[in-house]
Amino acid sequence: MSTPRDLMIVAMDVAPDRPVETGDLSLALAGAEVVDLLAAGAVVLDGDLIVPNPQVPLEDGLLDQAATALVRETPYESVENWLWRRGRGLSSAYLAALEAEGLVARQRGRWIPVRTGKTALVDSPARTHAAERWSEGEPVLAQLAAAAGIGEVSDEDSAKVTDESLDTVIAVVHDAVTELEAVRQRKTVEDAAYDNVWRGM
Repeated sequence: MSTPRDLMIVAMDVAPDRPVETGDLSLALAGAEVVDLLAAGAVVLDGDLIVPNPQVPLEDGLLDQAATALVRETPYESVENWLWRRGRGLSSAYLAALEAEGLVARQRGRWIPVRTGKTALVDSPARTHAAERWSEGEPVLAQLAAAAGIGEVSDEDSAKVTDESLDTVIAVVHDAVTELEAVRQRKTVEDAAYDNVWRGM
């Protein structure tokens, strides 16, 4: 299993009653892809630029798509730009992949045996693996999850990530989620002001 898939499973498993914002999760998933591409040797970071290595097929389909989507010419893409470009709708793509693989199923209504729009994880080795990684407090997964609004990470746990490239990716994910929240708040204020204008007319 990949870090993005584990993150998606954790998001569904840990916070099913208080779903995370899909935009936040999508940004964190895009960051998780960079983490796994670094681990696979598919990319290296030059500062905050993602520099691709010669492409080799990756076992995970979505991760392979991510590698294919990399900017392979100079000037290379920054991690921040990658998050915004690749992250668009990424949580939906991972949910669809989990559903296609039978790891997620549509729930049936209690009284009417018809599938509802809600999805739920089924018991599987993938779910067990993600749960174990989460319960062990694996620092990279924990920090990406925290960026998406799932749980919190102490300064002591944050210090456990000693790889400079991973630290860069995690920091950029946190900054992007903060920026997205600021955009949401601005929109809420603007919408409220617009509504007030109409009420006053």
